[in-house]
Amino acid sequence: MEVSATYLFDAPRQRVWDLLIDPEVIAGCLPGCESMEPTGPDTYQATLTIGIAAITGRYQGTVRIAEKQEPASYTLVVEGKGKPGFLSGSASVTLAETDGGDRTSVAVAGKAHVGGTIARVGQRLLGSVSKLMMDRFFACLNAKARDGVAK
Repeated sequence: MEVSATYLFDAPRQRVWDLLIDPEVIAGCLPGCESMEPTGPDTYQATLTIGIAAITGRYQGTVRIAEKQEPASYTLVVEGKGKPGFLSGSASVTLAETDGGDRTSVAVAGKAHVGGTIARVGQRLLGSVSKLMMDRFFACLNAKARDGVAK
């Protein structure tokens, strides 16, 4: 499954970057995130509860920020599993200044592999649920960036 989207922030690129690499902000904006604890440099143990179709499951896994080029881009690498199945994937996140630096465009492009019951039962819905979760995450992040909220 592939996902991609572009989001426009009413904030300078450095502010958006700072929010995008802050684990507390990420955990607070990520739908279903119960915890996100550091386990090493730019590596976190995460627990999420996600529902797709009639299947709701609790997933545990790792989130790693790789290939950081502050404040322009990084790659997010995710692996997780739970009773309903497993997920592995990566996404490139690219930030670009717009409107003379007053606004920031964030482009996300990623690939995910999903298996188990969640993939069999919810296959048709995975793309739309993924996009919905991304939209909610970035709407929350945009509000924090616009309001100048650090956390």
